[in-house]
Amino acid sequence: MLELNPGLILWTIVTFVIVLMILRWTAWKPLLAAMAAREEKIRASLDQAEHARQQAEALLEQHRKQVAAAEDQAQRIIMEGRAMAERLKTEILEKAESARQHMILLAKEEIRREKDAALLQLRSEVADLAIGAAGKILDKNLDTPAQRSLADAAIREITKG
Repeated sequence: MLELNPGLILWTIVTFVIVLMILRWTAWKPLLAAMAAREEKIRASLDQAEHARQQAEALLEQHRKQVAAAEDQAQRIIMEGRAMAERLKTEILEKAESARQHMILLAKEEIRREKDAALLQLRSEVADLAIGAAGKILDKNLDTPAQRSLADAAIREITKG
């Protein structure tokens, strides 16, 4: 079956130690260097990721400030627009009131002129009627300028009283 051979065991141990030494000088150092480089690369990537996260947070905060400033500016513009609309409304109402007052004054002046013209025409017709009636009553023909002056005087007396 299986037999233990001390010489084979000794040569196996010696061979194992020699291979271990060779591997230590040839493969162990490059393996440790590769692992150290990999560890450094991972550490640099983590540092870079942390830096990128901090930059992203700073940009996010800056963006929030810009949004808040934009909202404030929009509110200010809306308030200014409302104030301007109110001023325009007041100005338009004042102009409309002024135009209304002007139109009322013009209408009153026109009414006064029409009234004066109607009174003048009425006086003239009354004078003509009075002259005609007086002429029939007196059965006498007065000259036209004299009749006119008499009628005007009579009308003036009537309007005074």
